[in-house]
Amino acid sequence: MADDCGDQSATADAVDTMLLIVNRRLARGLNTVVDATSVLAKDRALLVDVAQKHNMPVIAVLVSTPLPVCIKRQQTRPANRRVPEDTITAQHRAMVHSYSNLRSEGFNDVVFSDSLYRLEPFLEQISNLRIRELGQGGDDGLGDLMLPRRFFGPELLSLWRWKDGSALAGDDRVAEIRIGQQYLTLDLRTDVDGEGSIGFEVLLPCPFDDECDGEAWAPAYTVTDLWGALTGDRDQDPDIVCTVHGSFDDVDQEADDHAGQALHETSGSV
Repeated sequence: MADDCGDQSATADAVDTMLLIVNRRLARGLNTVVDATSVLAKDRALLVDVAQKHNMPVIAVLVSTPLPVCIKRQQTRPANRRVPEDTITAQHRAMVHSYSNLRSEGFNDVVFSDSLYRLEPFLEQISNLRIRELGQGGDDGLGDLMLPRRFFGPELLSLWRWKDGSALAGDDRVAEIRIGQQYLTLDLRTDVDGEGSIGFEVLLPCPFDDECDGEAWAPAYTVTDLWGALTGDRDQDPDIVCTVHGSFDDVDQEADDHAGQALHETSGSV
């Protein structure tokens, strides 16, 4: 609701938005988790009422973190997210006091977080996702997007387009990610180290000649590498290799050779 997540003036708007989402989900009969302190009965009543309105059970999950631990954890939070110690103490006291009244407030069940079976559903969720990605659940899965996902994460997949038929990288496969006028071109190297290792490279401007007709490539291991390529931060990357000029080492060696040859010619003409 605000660019500053510690802006307490946005709390009322945030609560209104949360209740709207909860109401819409429960109207569809969907299980919904609300992560909030809710140590006051009046705050909990809002959630109980909307659950009962849609004939959905409502369960209170208590996190029984000791007060000294709560206070200690504040020390590592940024200043705009830090809660005063007296506020933490009051909230902790209110939570402890409310425990015995939760059922009378309308909660169908009351459980402590450490009693929940959290690992099993977590692994089940990951397993189902992996099955879909590999195409083992009756669909095609990610197919040739598996490698881009492994390197750059799932967020880029909707932008990824293979440019099959492009000869830009020789026999290696070329891809593009684009939004509007901004784009990056990548290639998939299938023999990076001469031993069959695979990896991606991103196309950059030639750092040796602004009018170079070749292609300059640099390794791209993460999304951060792609971001740097787009912003120009990698234009002088030491790992760039140009198809015309070679690498920085090649250019330096060529310069040394020319300097040595010029020195030799000068010495010979004296």
